[in-house]
Amino acid sequence: MGSRSPWTCILWDVDGTIVDASDGILRRLKITLEHFGKTAPTRAELVHWIGPPMFESFQVTGGMTPDQAAEAVSFYRTLGKADGYTTGAKLFAGVGELVLEVAAAGVPQATASSKPEVQVAALMDHFDLSPCFAAIVGATADERTLAAKADIVAEALRRLAAAGLDTSRPVLIGDRHHDVEGGAAHDVPVIFVRWGFSWPHEAAGAQAAVDTVAELRDLLLVRDADG
Repeated sequence: MGSRSPWTCILWDVDGTIVDASDGILRRLKITLEHFGKTAPTRAELVHWIGPPMFESFQVTGGMTPDQAAEAVSFYRTLGKADGYTTGAKLFAGVGELVLEVAAAGVPQATASSKPEVQVAALMDHFDLSPCFAAIVGATADERTLAAKADIVAEALRRLAAAGLDTSRPVLIGDRHHDVEGGAAHDVPVIFVRWGFSWPHEAAGAQAAVDTVAELRDLLLVRDADG
């Protein structure tokens, strides 16, 4: 009763795809933006913030200069460290189980997140998913050296290949247009999940878009004929 996959490896975005960390993000954004004299976002406006590197969001959405954004990121990350990286975070229903199923099927997996890698590692440890991943990849702490989704995807593939794993047919699971664009930069097809923080048009360019974990499972795992 085994399963196999049409993909040789699976890359996962984290925020909005595996983990819903919106409560903590909204609280920290509110404190940070008000500290810098900006208007705090509403929950509905989180769609503009979650997904891209915060260094980019503070500029594009927050109207800050690069230097101001760097200072805001530092302030925001200090709040996050004080909170604890996993405070208020929860898994989207059914996604953790799917990650476990994929691992049980022997398919290599890696995270490919614009969230700082130390935070991604803490979240995967917190939800007991770390053993499922051959590589846990995220942004550098400054969110400038390594942060663009295309670079994150490249790094995830590099680490998987360095571990001797097959990266010939990768797929990226994500919830923002940054995921679609980052995958396209390396000819990696993207399965877009609609339960994250996105606008409907952001799925444009994805190989497929799904509304449920069951639909995603059908694209990632195939029951063996004798199973």
